[in-house]
Amino acid sequence: MCYRPVTYGVKAVSMQKRSVRSRITALLGVTTLVVATPLTAQAAPAPLVYVAMGDSFAAGSLVLPAKELLTCARSAVNYASIIAGKLQPAAFRDVTCGAAQTTHFANPQPGIITGTAAPQYNALSPDTTLVTVGIGGNDIGLVGLAVSCVNLLPPGVGSSCKAANTAGGVDKLAQKIDAFAPTYGTVIEEIRQRAPQAKILMVGYPTGIKKGGCWPVVPVWSVDADYLQASLTRLNLRMAEQARAHGATYVDLATPSVGHDMCKGAATRWIEGLIPSVVTNGIVPLHPNAAGLRNAVPTILAAAGLPAPTTA
Repeated sequence: MCYRPVTYGVKAVSMQKRSVRSRITALLGVTTLVVATPLTAQAAPAPLVYVAMGDSFAAGSLVLPAKELLTCARSAVNYASIIAGKLQPAAFRDVTCGAAQTTHFANPQPGIITGTAAPQYNALSPDTTLVTVGIGGNDIGLVGLAVSCVNLLPPGVGSSCKAANTAGGVDKLAQKIDAFAPTYGTVIEEIRQRAPQAKILMVGYPTGIKKGGCWPVVPVWSVDADYLQASLTRLNLRMAEQARAHGATYVDLATPSVGHDMCKGAATRWIEGLIPSVVTNGIVPLHPNAAGLRNAVPTILAAAGLPAPTTA
C-alpha cells in the first residue's frame, strides 16, 4: 500500500498563520491610530459671574470700611465681597441693601439716608453663574420684634414680647412667617428665569441669642430670648424648605454660629447686642459684626462646592 504525503494541512496552517498576522497588524494599526488621535478637549466652564442679593445681614450694614454708605449702608467686607475677593469672578454685582424686603427685588428701594437703590433683580443676567440671597427678616418684622422684647427691668416688671405675640393661644408671628414662606419660592423661580444657569444659594440667618438669654447683658427676659430665637429658627426652616422645593441650596449659618451669639464677649461674638461695639467693628445692633461676616464665608463657599479660605 502506498501513502501520499499529506500537504493540504501544512498549507492550511500556513494560511492560518498569515491570517493571524494580518489581523494582528490591522489591530496594531487601529491601536496606533487611537493613541495618535488627540483627545477631544472638554468645553471650558462658563466664567464666574456672581450676584449678591439681600438685606442688611447680607450687606453687612455699616461694618467698616463701607462700600456704599448713604443708600444701602453696604460694607466693603460683607461676605459677598470677601467671596469675590477670593474667587476673582469675571463680574461681581453686589446689590445687597440695608432695610431691604423681597418687594425691593422687583421694585426700587428708597435709600436709608438718601438716593434710591435699583430693583435687585436688575443685577441678574443670563450669564450669571452664582447668586447668594439673604432676605426675609424685614418682611416678617424681625428687628421690630427684637426691639419689642427689650426689658431693662427684671422679669415680671414690664411686658413680655412672647406674651404679646401669643395672646389667645395663637402665635401671630409664627403665622406671619408661615404665610411669608412661599415668597422664598417665588424669589428662587424669578432668579432662575433671569439667570437660568446660576447656582442659587439661599443664605439663612445666624444664631442670634443663646438659650435662656443673658439678661441684663442683653436686656431680654429669658422667655423672650427663647421666643426671639425660635422665631428666627422658624424663618430659617421655612427658607430651607422652599430652597429644597425649588431646587436651590440652603446655607445654614445658624449652626456654625452657635456659641458666637450676642451674649458672648467681644472676642467671641459674631453678632452684636443692643449696644454695638467699635472693638468688633459692628455698628448696627442685632446685626453681624466683621467676624460674623468673615466667618460666614467658608460655609457659603462649601455650599457652593467651592474651596473655603482660612478664617480667623
